[in-house]
Amino acid sequence: MIVKALRVGLGQLIVFGDLISRPAKRKRNAAAQAAVEQQAKGLALYQFHACPFCVKTRRNLHRLNVPVALRDAKNDPLHRQALLEGGGRVKVPCLRIEEAGEVTWMYESKAIIAYLEQRFASI
Repeated sequence: MIVKALRVGLGQLIVFGDLISRPAKRKRNAAAQAAVEQQAKGLALYQFHACPFCVKTRRNLHRLNVPVALRDAKNDPLHRQALLEGGGRVKVPCLRIEEAGEVTWMYESKAIIAYLEQRFASI
C-alpha cells in the first residue's frame, strides 16, 4: 500500500515537472505544419500517463510539434487489449505506425524518439 502510494506520488511529480519544464514547440510555416499533421495521422502512442519513459517520449513529440494520438494503455481496457494483440505485449511507450496499409509497433523510448527525429525534425 505504501509502495503504491509512493509510486503514484512520484509519478505525479514527474508529470508536474514535465508540465513546468516542457520545451518550446518547433515553429513551422503553415504548409510544413500541415504536412507534419498529415504524416502524423498514421501514428498513435500507447502510454501510461505517469511513466517516465512515456513522459520523455511525449516531451519530444511536443518539442517536434507532432500531434500524435495518445492512447492510455493503463486505464482504457480497449487500448490495452489493442496493444497486447497488435504489439504482442503490454509495454509502454509503444508507437503504432500505420503506413501504406502496414502496421508496425515500435517499443522503447529511445527508438521511438530516434524515429520521430528522423521523420519530423527536417520538416
